[in-house]
Amino acid sequence: MLAEERAAQHVRKHGFAILARNFRCRSGELDIVARREGLLVIAEVRVRSNSAYGGAAASITQGKQARIRRACRYFLLCRPALANLSVRFDTLLLERLDGPINWIENAFT
Repeated sequence: MLAEERAAQHVRKHGFAILARNFRCRSGELDIVARREGLLVIAEVRVRSNSAYGGAAASITQGKQARIRRACRYFLLCRPALANLSVRFDTLLLERLDGPINWIENAFT
């Protein structure tokens, strides 16, 4: 999970506190849940070394987005103190493990 560790460090450098990593429930998994002030960021981390199928961004399908949204709802049900925060779904994309991180804010709704 080198990519997720790099992504978490990147998020921290931007002033976010990491609340959870690899949160799992029946609905799905949240790679990184981070907070800064009144904003809760749910970040999906993707690495694709081969762009033959569209690269890292293309791997976050509609189905994957739906699972992330459902897992987010469950996460917030388990932590009612966070329920009033604004939620944003971001992606942190790496084309290589040692490559730059492309942070896409509001990647999906």
